[in-house]
Amino acid sequence: MSLKTKEELQRLFTQFVRDSLTGLPPQDRARYQEEFQRRADELLQSGADGGGPTAFLDLIGLGAKGPVTFDEISSPRILPDFADSVVQSQLHAAAELYFIYQHERMKVFQVVRVLHRLFHDGRMRIQRGPGARALYLVEKHEPLRYKARDRMLAYRRAFNYGTLAPPSGAVVYRNFHRQFVAFNAALAQYFRDLLIGEVIRGSQGIDQRPFGSQATIQRLGTDLRWGLDRATYGNLYSLAVEVGNYLKVVLDMLETPDIKKAFDANTKWDVIEFVSERYLGGQAEISQRVKMADAGRRLLEFIADEPFSARDFNLFQAQVQPLGPVAEEWIAAYRMVPEGRSFPGITPALRAMLGVNAPPSTMAAR
Repeated sequence: MSLKTKEELQRLFTQFVRDSLTGLPPQDRARYQEEFQRRADELLQSGADGGGPTAFLDLIGLGAKGPVTFDEISSPRILPDFADSVVQSQLHAAAELYFIYQHERMKVFQVVRVLHRLFHDGRMRIQRGPGARALYLVEKHEPLRYKARDRMLAYRRAFNYGTLAPPSGAVVYRNFHRQFVAFNAALAQYFRDLLIGEVIRGSQGIDQRPFGSQATIQRLGTDLRWGLDRATYGNLYSLAVEVGNYLKVVLDMLETPDIKKAFDANTKWDVIEFVSERYLGGQAEISQRVKMADAGRRLLEFIADEPFSARDFNLFQAQVQPLGPVAEEWIAAYRMVPEGRSFPGITPALRAMLGVNAPPSTMAAR
């Protein structure tokens, strides 16, 4: 399809859409407009594919027709594929690694080492129960290839968490935390705006979303996909699988009745708390970390599977609807841990991420 034909087709199709939508009721226009746009894209793409291979030869005058005018040269149409250029298995491994990291911060792996030492030293009054059996076998389930240092390197590469220096030449996602906080803040703001709009206007239509907009969520989600994909190559997938299986074995072991009885505990979380208090210099933020682990993993899994390319408002809202409360849960827990106590709030955090330092009314006055 030549450039002139393409321009003429676009002009005529735009006029056709305008005339067709004029006679439709308002509630039907959005549905038909989306269908018209899809059909226009199909026509332009099929037309561009036909004469594409000879476009360059025609442009420099070496084609079958010799030198031709610009209007006769076929116009290429390149489809955007950036959102799909990631390895989803790596992103899912990053989600699992985030879940493991929060349990690392809860001192779960340190608690297991303490229990193992106490069991071998004869300082725990257990002997033949399922917990004793699990402690006897825990070395068998312990990761063979990925020890504590390997986990710390993985956290540093994927999330820039920790103080361990990354290997020379390794890609580190240095901006992960800032963008992840902003993504959760954008989701929370989006649904807060939606709720306010429904209460004030009595409907689901919102005319303005200055911060928690669809575009903001899609932009931050795309950046997270790209950054995690760049930083999670190598052994992170196998590490997440191996350590994830070990973590499951450990949590099941801490739930056994004889280990809980040895510390007068009711749940595995009580065991983690009591052992941390007695032998590890104090407990971590167990309640908050558990919620951050679960909510963070779910949000990162959504980022892994969602290409963030939907332009239809209703479709986008349906896709992210389950995640509004999840983002709020993560933020509520994050504000109670040491690194999140300086969190300024959803709207200020989002303003800072977007580079907006003044309220919209102040900026308009300027």
